[in-house]
Amino acid sequence: MKFHEKRRSRDSGVAEIQAGNARWWTDNTMSYDWSDAIRSERFSAAHFAEMDRRFIHGARLFAHGDAPFDRIIPFSALSGRDVLEIGCGMGLHSELMARAGARLTAIDISETSVEATQRRFALAGLGADIRRMDAGALAFPDESFDFVWSWGVIHHSAATAAILREIARVLRPGGEVRFMVYNIDGMSAYAALMRDYLVGFWRGRTLDECLWGRSDGFMARHYSKDSLGDLARLFFDDLRIDTFGQDADAIPLPRRLRSIVLRLAPEAKIARMANARGSFLFVTARKPRAIAD
Repeated sequence: MKFHEKRRSRDSGVAEIQAGNARWWTDNTMSYDWSDAIRSERFSAAHFAEMDRRFIHGARLFAHGDAPFDRIIPFSALSGRDVLEIGCGMGLHSELMARAGARLTAIDISETSVEATQRRFALAGLGADIRRMDAGALAFPDESFDFVWSWGVIHHSAATAAILREIARVLRPGGEVRFMVYNIDGMSAYAALMRDYLVGFWRGRTLDECLWGRSDGFMARHYSKDSLGDLARLFFDDLRIDTFGQDADAIPLPRRLRSIVLRLAPEAKIARMANARGSFLFVTARKPRAIAD
């Protein structure tokens, strides 16, 4: 990811930030190629297979039981249900939910992500409504969906609360939402602040701006469990927040040295360490059911 290309001022307006988000993610769509470039033809079956392998491996410490992502996505409950994914990216979660029988709608602010997911579904012979849309202004009627999923997306918005309000609007009463945002108490945030904040402070940069410089995207908000819980409870009930992490959260060393340590340590221990100080906060919540008169 080309972090140095971001230009985000604390005085930027919502429209300017969202335009920057759309531009950044269209030009730098997640490809999971930070270690070695993926050499397959772009958006070919082989290209998707290699991206999926890397994504699945990176999430192995918290996401998988009997099948990829089945610990965090309730596949068995999605068959025949109306499902919205906010931020489809390269489309792996979209495909898995569609294969589980969901009536899927997938949106993304990036034209590249929409194209990628549409091509993935064409290759797989699957159907879904996949379109470009800003999650802060969802073009769906009230109470359209039974389940809303979003992985690592809404913290990139200029107005996270507006997205949560829209999710609550389009969810049916009792419907469930699950989403991930970045954790300000996670290892990656601490590492970024240790590297950048003292210098950034004297250059007039805020804590948020120092964190954005080390995150993917045009900008990225980070939340504590308390602040995220306070925000989510404005719209949802039955709230649960888990902390999840990856290899770098457990072993915050340069990649090559970390790979050596990972080979020596039991994976169960790595998982405990990663998820204790992980960079992800994962919310599970429900829209309140209507109260009968």
